[in-house]
Amino acid sequence: MHAHAEAQWWKRAPVDFEECADAAEKAATKTEKTAALADCNAKFAGRRKPGGGYSYYDFLQDRTFDIAGPNPTPEEQKKIDEAYTAYLANQRRSNEAAQATARQQREQQEQQVRQLQQVALQTEVERVPIPVERPKVQQAVGTRPKSAPCTKGSFSCEWPRLSESLNDLKKLFNPTPSKPAKKG
Repeated sequence: MHAHAEAQWWKRAPVDFEECADAAEKAATKTEKTAALADCNAKFAGRRKPGGGYSYYDFLQDRTFDIAGPNPTPEEQKKIDEAYTAYLANQRRSNEAAQATARQQREQQEQQVRQLQQVALQTEVERVPIPVERPKVQQAVGTRPKSAPCTKGSFSCEWPRLSESLNDLKKLFNPTPSKPAKKG
């Protein structure tokens, strides 16, 4: 075991996530490997890019940022934070705009419903027959205007005569009772 301790003095620490992950892969057990990879994630925020340089993935913004080294410098972190603040402001504006649009659409739908209800009411009113006023009787029943010609057999000519005959029959069968004498 002493030989292993002496051999580590010349090993240098990993410079980025990829070197750290390569070393973690050499761990003896799966548990050690998982712990070593978690340690690599904690030490290095950036990932090596294929063409050189590093990129930092910000899961809150779901985007990557180019950075100079395996971890963002304080200046780079400040720019990432400012981008996140702008991202949140854009999200808030987008949400407010979406809410305003939804509110406007709801109001338009409510207005359309009211208009349809008014049209339905008007249509319903149009379907209900309006009572027609009875023609006004210009003369007494049984009389005809003198200027109107009387066609024999027509109802207007025969009705007055028929009506008079019916009244005579009523009187014949229903004589008016005589009034009893007043006792005083």
